[in-house]
Amino acid sequence: MTAVIGSLFGFLFLLLGAGTWIGMALLATAIALGYMFLHVPLDRLIPQYAFNILTSSELVALPLFVLMGEFLFRTRLSQAIFAGLAPWAGLLPGRLLHVNVIGCSIFAAISGSSAATTQVVGRMTLKELLARGYSPDVAIGSLAGAGTLGFLIPPSTVMIIYGVLAEESVLRLFTAGLIPGLLLAGAFGAWIMIHTTINKDLVPESERALKHLSFGQRVAALKELWPTMFLMVCVLGSMYGGLATPTEAAAIGVVGAFILCWIQGMLSLEVLRNIALGAVQTSSVMGLVILGASILGNLSAMLGIPDAVAATVAGWNLSPLSLILALMVLYLILGTALEGFSMIVTTLSVVLPLVEQAGFDKIWFGIFIVLVVEMAQITPPVAFNFVVIQNISGRDTGYIAKVTMPYLMIMIAFVVVLALFPQIVSFLPNLLMG
Repeated sequence: MTAVIGSLFGFLFLLLGAGTWIGMALLATAIALGYMFLHVPLDRLIPQYAFNILTSSELVALPLFVLMGEFLFRTRLSQAIFAGLAPWAGLLPGRLLHVNVIGCSIFAAISGSSAATTQVVGRMTLKELLARGYSPDVAIGSLAGAGTLGFLIPPSTVMIIYGVLAEESVLRLFTAGLIPGLLLAGAFGAWIMIHTTINKDLVPESERALKHLSFGQRVAALKELWPTMFLMVCVLGSMYGGLATPTEAAAIGVVGAFILCWIQGMLSLEVLRNIALGAVQTSSVMGLVILGASILGNLSAMLGIPDAVAATVAGWNLSPLSLILALMVLYLILGTALEGFSMIVTTLSVVLPLVEQAGFDKIWFGIFIVLVVEMAQITPPVAFNFVVIQNISGRDTGYIAKVTMPYLMIMIAFVVVLALFPQIVSFLPNLLMG
């Protein structure tokens, strides 16, 4: 078994180190393992696996959410969110810095992508906050931290991928992510209030006038949020109202995003062409990675790799909390070299049996793995949120990593809380779905 596991990781990392596409590296590793250690007709088995995986009904939602994100990227949604939230955020310590957290939370509920959330919200809020005199440290740090909510607050592309690979209900995963997502957003907001109360110079003196806006002015600003509310009703309302499956809700979201683009006059043949190409390219890359990871996972199971690793770790007699802490450290290390999507597909087939053996269910682990993927988004050098913010702000990665560190620490502490109180994750799915 040692030779099998050594061959798996050796061949995989050799291909990744040579710059091979992740999906192709996973698929090639699976084929190599099959020919080396299995005596089965791979020429028949792999096409059958491929057909079953790529025609999964849950997977259809993924390209639809990607397409919706392409439409939303070309709307004026971020400007509307800022205008609608600013008068209300002015009531809190930290003032408009909370627009980063609230805006990212709202956009996360309609986009499903961390990078898209950071990009769309950050293009508007960061420029505005810096122009108003807010400290770049907390403006950039809060954007990087809050941008990760795009994966945790449903809908989420990462949850769809996990659900397909783990053979778990995507709708239950979406429901399970709602309370943790809102609690994490609240924790980010609480840190901003504490930080800016202790260091009053982080918020410009001129912004205190926001506190004295009339109630009528605040209510009038809410009309700017109607496009956002419209999409949230389309996507989340249809799912949780029992009117649509996640796939159907994604299709409804695409139609809603198209209507918003059309109303705002953002559509043209050139824009539609760019939207289609962007969605096809992103979905194809994700599909290839999912295909490679699924085939590698199936062949690894046939070789007994997950069972062997699970038996080895079980012999260490780790407590459930110790196992989760060890996995969190492992994923933080992996996050310095791999982006979050790759971390899931390369480790899930081995790690999931360990977690189930420790007494955690697959829904809970789905939320855990989304959180560690979020950490990977802000763990240099491979940190997608940093790349997005670097393009917007012009700051170097070292500076962005430094100002984002408090938000990474909050996320680590939050994972420990979820491990100690797993009912935070399970409460809503059990309440709504039994």
